[in-house]
Amino acid sequence: MTDLHLVDAAGPSGPVELKPAPEYTRPTSPLRSRVAYAAAHVIPRVTADNTPGRPADIDWDATLAFRRHIWSWGLGVADAMDTAQRNMGLDAAATRELVARSAQAAREEGGALVVGVNTDHVDDEVITLDRVIDAYKEQLHFAEDSGAGVVLMASRHLARAAHDAEDYRRVYREVLAAASTPVVLHWLGAAFDPSLASYFGSTDSTTASATVLDIIAENAEHVSGIKMSLLDPFAEIAVRAQLPETATMFTGDDFNYVGLIAGTGPSTGPGTRKYSNALLGAFAALAPSASAAIQALDAGDAGEYESILGPTEDLSRQIFAAPTFYYKTGVAFVSWLNGHQDAFAMVGGLHSARSLPHLSEIVRLANRSGALERPELAAERWHALLDVNGLLA
Repeated sequence: MTDLHLVDAAGPSGPVELKPAPEYTRPTSPLRSRVAYAAAHVIPRVTADNTPGRPADIDWDATLAFRRHIWSWGLGVADAMDTAQRNMGLDAAATRELVARSAQAAREEGGALVVGVNTDHVDDEVITLDRVIDAYKEQLHFAEDSGAGVVLMASRHLARAAHDAEDYRRVYREVLAAASTPVVLHWLGAAFDPSLASYFGSTDSTTASATVLDIIAENAEHVSGIKMSLLDPFAEIAVRAQLPETATMFTGDDFNYVGLIAGTGPSTGPGTRKYSNALLGAFAALAPSASAAIQALDAGDAGEYESILGPTEDLSRQIFAAPTFYYKTGVAFVSWLNGHQDAFAMVGGLHSARSLPHLSEIVRLANRSGALERPELAAERWHALLDVNGLLA
């Protein structure tokens, strides 16, 4: 093994020992104790014009191979979500193609797949509630016709058009009634998208939670669960405890997922939900670790779960550090380090959204937490990036 050379804002900061890859084993049967989806990113063609404002030009072979990597570890794939750079480089045509291609790959692999449904194919910034409903339905029907499960994403159009909680109830009522199978709702917090700060009718999470729970209760036959991405574990636990038996909580909290999935957080009353399942962008960077940790829970070994997944939370917090919406850069960076793509490149040129010191800390924490699947390759690639920036003597 070799050393990893790191940098900080002042320049080179000294080497750390490169750790060997953990010897995790792919599962031979489905994971049982938790349902876990990794929200996957897209990989661009290296020689394409994936600069800001240009249509996404995707390397489909590499992008689908990454999804097969996730499935091989027993995790499901959540596709065409924020991690795939919707509204940050992935245009409407590329999103539709991604949904169709991933659905076909899921059928071939026998892998679990859900895809994001939104209103973002509409170019107008401000539209009526009726048009919001129609736009949601258009994407909903496309996803269902492709054979994918559905995550009904938070819509910027709806956030602009809604005047109060009743507007949200109306839109969700009409869209959910059009779904042929139950869907997962998605509540994305302001850290991920500031334009959604008052989603579900209020900036106060308790007030908004009451609206969410009303929507789920009113449309119980059409809602299979909710993904909460507020980075507020107490808000998630409070909603989780009040969900009907027909609905599952999927944590989208990339800062606090270890305890939320384990079920070690506070709960109230007999019979309330003790843990969250997972739908996480972090798991795209941590598929082997996430799988091994859930396999440990399957075996009844909570201590092993904690020892595997616990150290990854610091890495995830670095990837998702403010401004949080640039977390996609860290996910793609770890993918490149681990050999899942030939270049550290992203659609929309988003690979430039994080500094070298930020990426250096990702390298350090990935090494420490066992997230480097091929440590020697990761070191070679990282050192080459330092070298081209004049930082490796």
